[in-house]
Amino acid sequence: MPEPTKKDETENESAPPPPEQKAPQEGGNEKGKDVVIREMTSSSDEDDTSVSTPPADGMSKPAERKDSVWSLGEGAPEESEKRDDDAQRSTLFVEKPQSGTVSVGGNITFIAKVEAKDLLRKPNVKWFKGKWMDLASKAGKHLQLKESFERHTKIHTFEMQIIKAKENYAGNYRCEVSYKDKFDSCSFDLEVTESSQAAPSIDIRSAFKRSGEGQEDAGELDFSGLLKRREVKQQEEEPEVDVWDLLKNANPSEYEKIAFQYGITDLRGMLKRLKRMRREVKKSAAFAKGLDPAYQVDKGGKVRFMVELADPTVELKWYKNGQEIRPSAKYIFEHKGNQRILFINNCTMTDDARYYVTAGDEKCSTELFVRDPPILVTKGLEDTSTYVGERVELSCEVSEDDANVKWFRNGVELSNDPKSRYRIKVEGKKHTLVIEEAAKNDTATYSVMTTGGQSEAKLSVDLRPLKISLALEDQTVRLGQEIHLKCEISENVEGKWYKNGQLIEASDRVKLYHKGRIHRFVIPVSAVDDEGEYMFVPDAYNINIPCKVHIVDPPKLHLDGLGENNTVTVVAGNKLRLEIPITGEPPPKVFWSRGDKMVTDSGRIRAESYPDSSCLVIDAAEREDSGPFRITLKNEAGEDTALINIKVVDVPDPPQAPNVTEVGEDWCIMTWEPPANDGGSPILGYFIERKKKQSSRWMRLNFELCKETTFEPKKMIEGVAYEVRVFAVNAIGMSKPSMPSKSFVPLAVTSPPTLLAVDSVTDTSVTMKWRPPDQIGAAGLDGYVVEYCFEGTDEWIVANPELTDKTKFTINGLPTGSKILVRVKAVNAAGESEPKYHPQPILVKEVIEPPKIRLPRHLKQTYTRRVGETVNLVIPFQGKPRAKVSWEKNGSPINKNDINIRNTEQDTIIFIRKAERGHSGEYDMKVEVENLVDKATIDIQIVDRPGPPEIVTIEDVWGENVNLSWKPPKDDGNAAITGYTIQKADKKSMEWFTVIEHYHRTSATINELVIGNEYYFRVFAENMCGLSEDATMTKESALIAKDGKVYKYPVYDDFDFSERPLFTQPLVNTFAVAGYNATLNCSVRGNPKPKITWMKNKVLIMNDPRYRMFSNQGVCTLEIRKPSPYDGGTYTCRAVNELGEAEVDCKLEVRVIYHGVINPGEPLSLAGDNQLHSKDF
Repeated sequence: MPEPTKKDETENESAPPPPEQKAPQEGGNEKGKDVVIREMTSSSDEDDTSVSTPPADGMSKPAERKDSVWSLGEGAPEESEKRDDDAQRSTLFVEKPQSGTVSVGGNITFIAKVEAKDLLRKPNVKWFKGKWMDLASKAGKHLQLKESFERHTKIHTFEMQIIKAKENYAGNYRCEVSYKDKFDSCSFDLEVTESSQAAPSIDIRSAFKRSGEGQEDAGELDFSGLLKRREVKQQEEEPEVDVWDLLKNANPSEYEKIAFQYGITDLRGMLKRLKRMRREVKKSAAFAKGLDPAYQVDKGGKVRFMVELADPTVELKWYKNGQEIRPSAKYIFEHKGNQRILFINNCTMTDDARYYVTAGDEKCSTELFVRDPPILVTKGLEDTSTYVGERVELSCEVSEDDANVKWFRNGVELSNDPKSRYRIKVEGKKHTLVIEEAAKNDTATYSVMTTGGQSEAKLSVDLRPLKISLALEDQTVRLGQEIHLKCEISENVEGKWYKNGQLIEASDRVKLYHKGRIHRFVIPVSAVDDEGEYMFVPDAYNINIPCKVHIVDPPKLHLDGLGENNTVTVVAGNKLRLEIPITGEPPPKVFWSRGDKMVTDSGRIRAESYPDSSCLVIDAAEREDSGPFRITLKNEAGEDTALINIKVVDVPDPPQAPNVTEVGEDWCIMTWEPPANDGGSPILGYFIERKKKQSSRWMRLNFELCKETTFEPKKMIEGVAYEVRVFAVNAIGMSKPSMPSKSFVPLAVTSPPTLLAVDSVTDTSVTMKWRPPDQIGAAGLDGYVVEYCFEGTDEWIVANPELTDKTKFTINGLPTGSKILVRVKAVNAAGESEPKYHPQPILVKEVIEPPKIRLPRHLKQTYTRRVGETVNLVIPFQGKPRAKVSWEKNGSPINKNDINIRNTEQDTIIFIRKAERGHSGEYDMKVEVENLVDKATIDIQIVDRPGPPEIVTIEDVWGENVNLSWKPPKDDGNAAITGYTIQKADKKSMEWFTVIEHYHRTSATINELVIGNEYYFRVFAENMCGLSEDATMTKESALIAKDGKVYKYPVYDDFDFSERPLFTQPLVNTFAVAGYNATLNCSVRGNPKPKITWMKNKVLIMNDPRYRMFSNQGVCTLEIRKPSPYDGGTYTCRAVNELGEAEVDCKLEVRVIYHGVINPGEPLSLAGDNQLHSKDF
């Protein structure tokens, strides 16, 4: 759409501007043609020596735009015809844009609406001017495209708004909408009326401006006017158009159109010569100025070739298609200094050739194009009216024989394709468009166009009056026979068949025939539904030919749905409604009878009639209703009869009450007898239900029929009384329930006792302990029976004649040194449980258990408490008999008035009600059993808040900064100093404000102080208990002077924080209880951050789900999930970085609980004396 802008003359000389390209427009109006700038692409497959000519530098980019105009072009005829066909097949527009008129400088809007009811997404809409120019890329100051969607009406609205219209905006426009395989198109016209100041129209043909015939510049093209802006001046001449330049810069698809428009007959020859033009003009030594790439002249005109020589003495020769040119009246040679000029007078088509001039060994060539004069329409087309099917000829005459003429239908070009229904005939100057058999849709405006003019005419095709030669006749057809309808009309046109107003389509059953003026309708095998009123309607005529078809059929009973021997079974008490389908045309009469008695249409047994069936109805069927019933059909075409047997059945009687023969923990076994009466149908199975005795809610136990008369109910609650009952089922249904069985209660003995172990052994007794059974049941637990037998015998002796309800029992009176086997049984109302055996014989002899202190894990490290808190430590131990416990603090006996000690057989407790710092120290614990001793040490640390720092001094004051230093406090509170808190106070107000917290060094610089103020500073020390109670204040104040000296900051080297790995807290040997998670902890530091790996027995631990590894802030943790004895061993933690590596290891011992006793490796016969204290867990 953009219009080229005006350029300077100097630019036009170096780069020829793009010429205007003229396209045909409906109505013969040639003004307002627009410029289309395209680059020319040429093929190089025809001539090996040819070189394609690229566009000049000025053509590589579009010219600058001042105003926007629109291009008018032509589309391919095949595409336009295809779109016309698609538009006929599918209609998407609900409102089409209408033609309009606007004055120059005015605005106008065109609106198109598309209904979106059947569309899943927005349709694609395009706006075109002419036949190919897409306006989507031309939107700007003068053109705006808008779209909107109304959700309530589901309408898409598309608008094209033209702003400040110009004369060349006038023409034909088109709007296309497409959605998947649907397409619709609409054309409309825009007329732009001239205002009082409108400029005269511009004719592109006047672009061929020549200089004087006899002047030096004759034959050269003036391109400067093509780039000048079209201004409103009456006296201004329009620039010429060079066809060669058009072809060079146009798209190859437009060559044929340009050739036709400018009268080029030998397009193929011109393109071959065009390809021979060189892309670049090489600098010549002989020619100071060579020939132009091409020249153009009208037939009969004069052309001038001029070259300028570098050496005027060089001999020059001119050639035409390789033949030397001699001077004559046609060819005139002229010399002007270094210029050599050739004039060719009275140019003809034979002068259209390749010319070159030689100077020594060098050659300069060009092409001359001779254009025919425009072809004029001497006799135009005439409006024509005809009938459908007639031959139509539209003729015109032109000024030249066999001229190139193009035909258009509604602006779309027609091709002379053999497959096309349009045929173009040429007889000298006469050109004729022939339509052999005109159709209704041939009504249109047809136009013819030449290079010098055009003409158009309207063709109107109407229908001939229709007469009915043979009408349809009414028919009566027997069911299954052929229906054949035939009619004849005066015209050979298509038509449609209707039945009862509904359109009939051809199918495998319905055959439609059309031959000439005869139309036939055939159904080979008729059906009842084929009866009705038929009608034939010729296409395009408001006439219909009707007839009626009547179908007759003998009566027939359809008994396919009945059982064997036409037997129908009904349940007693139910209503029987037996529907028998019947057919017959006309509808037959129906008669029902039972024996000699007819069945009427009223009463308990009655007959009901319907158009396509008959019903026998029996209300509340009884056994006496069983027997044969006869049905008879009669109509004018015959009769049909059949016997139907009615059988009345019932549900079975209920079975007898079931018996429960056996009872278990949550089950029982029940049996029953079949019912005495099966109701006339075999028993298919039984359903069983149960309920609690105190409940009224029955629950079904089986959802599939039980075929037997025995069943085992399960999943009952132990100790609850139940009842059961049975239902019998046959093909008719389910009987009433049987009487419930006698109530019963499921009971079961308990499971065996668990964890039977030896508690203690003396020289004459053995004490056993155990845990209650895992499952006791509803019968409860009455007690236990303990039995034993001597090793080598099978005689079990009851140790407790009466039941014991405790889980510990001592067997007395045993001989010293004997070995016994022990078992325990649980007893309840259901009896004795299975016995629980001790796995090994027990030696009746007291055993010494060496002392062993079970130091809790958290006491293996320093035990820290704050001053005033309570210390309560429980340390379990083992050792028999009569273990002795003693305590010492820092090697001296403990003052029992200050520290309380309490000892038992299994543990010792150290208790300090209110801890003081003097209680800190190492506490040594010793356990003695005869000559055996075990020791353990506990490090207790009682901490308190630290004292204040010793001295705080002001080291330096500069600018807004003060440098402080201090000494650590003498009293660190028995814990490491973790940091310092620094506060400042203005001397005037003495209000303290914190400036730094948790500061680790003993010197600091306070920044951003107020100039002119005087400050005091104080420092608090901090440890794990908190800040010190007091703070140390500077003795002197720091004055922030207004005009202080400039402080020069000292230069410090960057501190190297690199450090090889170092374990600050090693791993500690420990033990774990099998089945309980265990963790190993250590801490490491290093920079760069070291990589942590764990090993077990020097084997790397990787991808094992039993281990989890953590590393947080240098603390490394290995978690072992539910360890077993196999997990015991040496564990190593390795830290590696680029500076080195470090390792730390420990031993892990995993101990197994043997029935409440923890002592791995000890014989079970001795484990009875070794109890695991509960506080160990």
